[in-house]
Amino acid sequence: MLSKADQVSKTAGEIQFQLAASKRIFVLGLLFLTVVSILSVLAATGIGRLQIPWKTVVSALGEGLGLVHFGTVERTPLVVVFDIRLSRVVLSFLVGSALGVAGAVFQGILRNPLADPFTIGVASGAAFGAVLAIALGLGSGSYFGLGIIPFLALLGALIALASVVMLGRVQGRLRRDTLVLAGIVVATFLSALIALIKALDEEAVSAIVFWVMGSFQGRGWIHVWFSLPYLLLGLYLVMSRARELDILTLGEVQARQLGVEVERVRRTLLVGASLLTAAAVSVSGVIGFVGLVVPHLVRMLVGAAHGRLMVMSAFLGGLGLLWSDVVARILLPGGEELPVGVVTALVGGPFFCLLLKRRRGGVILD
Repeated sequence: MLSKADQVSKTAGEIQFQLAASKRIFVLGLLFLTVVSILSVLAATGIGRLQIPWKTVVSALGEGLGLVHFGTVERTPLVVVFDIRLSRVVLSFLVGSALGVAGAVFQGILRNPLADPFTIGVASGAAFGAVLAIALGLGSGSYFGLGIIPFLALLGALIALASVVMLGRVQGRLRRDTLVLAGIVVATFLSALIALIKALDEEAVSAIVFWVMGSFQGRGWIHVWFSLPYLLLGLYLVMSRARELDILTLGEVQARQLGVEVERVRRTLLVGASLLTAAAVSVSGVIGFVGLVVPHLVRMLVGAAHGRLMVMSAFLGGLGLLWSDVVARILLPGGEELPVGVVTALVGGPFFCLLLKRRRGGVILD
């Protein structure tokens, strides 16, 4: 029989082995997803109504980026690959990455396995801003070469966030339970306003429904450059607080005892994740299940440490939405496109049910 000291030594050795194994899985997974992401971008750029061989894709990308000049790529494939498809593929990857990271952060902040980027009403705020622009006939307007809709969607998301923070304060402090309730109230109210606008403006219903269901149709490089600063800022805010978020999941009392400024950290994480969500929704519309399913899947592979969790969620969320968009634009005949939100819901719904069934009797957020 082992002595108490030997048991402690054995337990410490097992923990160190598990940590080392988790780190190896993370590094190998990161390398694998990096390679898969590069190959996926190349493959998705060549897929469409006009099939383009991968050699032509590589040549067109090289010439479009000014890296090489083959002089053999025709003008049409060059325009299709670089100006139309690549921008859409890059944007779908960025939006998926943003939603995946935001989902991981919201689940950690709220300590709720069912939390996602739309829990606190930010997406509903973006949807309301876009719907209002469509109903007012501002969809054809432009500002700095970009449509009015993304600007109003971003503004609506930020106003919704400010409303949730204001309603979620209890005695000057942000509490996770009141944040969830405030988010539900704001999201419900804004959804009612969207329904009212659809009822009053029947001519705009089709455009509103298509936007609310999410799509990358007609998106270009201007949308990438518009969303990128907000995505980078949001990513910096959440990644810089990853360690504190790990401690925060232990509970508020324990976090304060360990020196974490709970309200300040929670506010920073909330703003960062909301910026990611707002920037994504403002250029793509409302796309569900990415931020809900992806963090759970990554957590099963690399554990619950939020630094690794957010990095892997960014890659897996980007890949998932990239290929969902490919399916959305080639599935229907005659050049019609499905809203990408429909594809993510059809795939994500059953997949999340499978995750729940496998974890039944346990805790999903471990």
